[in-house]
Amino acid sequence: MDIKKDHRFAINLNVRGIQPSSTLRINELSNQLRSEGKDIIKLGLGQSPFPVPERVVDALKEHAHEKDYLPVKGLKGLREAIAGYINRAERMRCTWEDVLIGPGSKELLFILQLAYYGDLLIPRPSWVSYAPQARIIGRSVHWLPTHAENNWQLTAEELDIICRDDPSRPRILILNYPSNPTGCTYTDDQLLAIANVARKYNLILLSDEIYGEVHFEGKHKSIARYYPEGTIISTGMSKWLGAGGWRLGAFIFPPELRPLQDAMAIIASETFTSTAAPIQHAAITAFDGGEDIDEYLKQSRRVLKVVGEYVYTRLSAMGAVVQKPEGAFYLFPDFSSFSDRLARRDIKTAQAFCTALLGDTGVAILPSSDFGFVPDHLGARLAFVDFDGTQALGLAGGDYAEQALGDDFVKQACPRIVLAMDKMEKWLSSL
Repeated sequence: MDIKKDHRFAINLNVRGIQPSSTLRINELSNQLRSEGKDIIKLGLGQSPFPVPERVVDALKEHAHEKDYLPVKGLKGLREAIAGYINRAERMRCTWEDVLIGPGSKELLFILQLAYYGDLLIPRPSWVSYAPQARIIGRSVHWLPTHAENNWQLTAEELDIICRDDPSRPRILILNYPSNPTGCTYTDDQLLAIANVARKYNLILLSDEIYGEVHFEGKHKSIARYYPEGTIISTGMSKWLGAGGWRLGAFIFPPELRPLQDAMAIIASETFTSTAAPIQHAAITAFDGGEDIDEYLKQSRRVLKVVGEYVYTRLSAMGAVVQKPEGAFYLFPDFSSFSDRLARRDIKTAQAFCTALLGDTGVAILPSSDFGFVPDHLGARLAFVDFDGTQALGLAGGDYAEQALGDDFVKQACPRIVLAMDKMEKWLSSL
């Protein structure tokens, strides 16, 4: 068959050549290798290790019979709950009408770029799907430089430099913190400085705060406090509530951006229609909160902090350059110090590094090239999530409730994380 003449193969040029999401790809590969009998330590996909809180699961069971199509923008009761949640956390005054519900914040980001005709500004390194979404839609992407010495964080000066030559150009800036892939976050002063530049150039600022509740100290602040009129807050239930597969996300808009919210709702009405009814009803319980949710978050943060610090210490001792995480469940180590030894094994790219590590040790991590870097940048993202979250929460809130968590806790609650570090250390020292 002559494919050139077969119109069934006329795939959209914006899609051709794009690989499936790297995080999902590594997860499927890891599962496949496990099914073949290999012992794979899954540090690739950033999925919360913790269970969905019992009361939220019960709410889903209670509403399993809900079958009606809900309003495109979302169930009013849920929108009210999310507005209340944001107002409590950020001392804001948003209303239920400012909230848009979607089947995951990922889908909402996609239709935001459909609805708003502007360039996408992304600090490098970034989450894997921001740039491919822009490419699929046909938007221009501008990578904003960041530096390891500054914890890979965007500075107001770097943002100003890219905006000043064409100050009226429509742009969306994505700010994700605590960060996937680095685990780092911003100070109040840094947020204020970025907000001032965003206001100067009238940017749409999408503040991706999906990891906000897993700031290790529980002190996350939204940049919407400093740039309320131009900031859209993105949140959901996947990372702080363990409900990634439930697929529910939310955008919170300022009143000034109501036309943009309405435009996104039009797209939603012609695509996904509405988010699953049982999930929306159950989510009200999650966003209303309560003592059990507070305790769940307290123990989740304690566990993630000690595991993150353990992995940070181990990687640093191996010779990797890595920043200490402040939230989420990621680290972004640089293995450039091993470049000469790796080159002798013909390992010259981050992808080759991760492939060799997986093949030799069974430890699955992702190359920095998936996060916006050139192929020969010898960095990687590691998600420290391969442990039994239910057991870890039980230990943290039980035997360890009145004591600081340390390496002994990690060894007891997260043995596969310890094993992964042992395997990586042995592999690197053998190069």
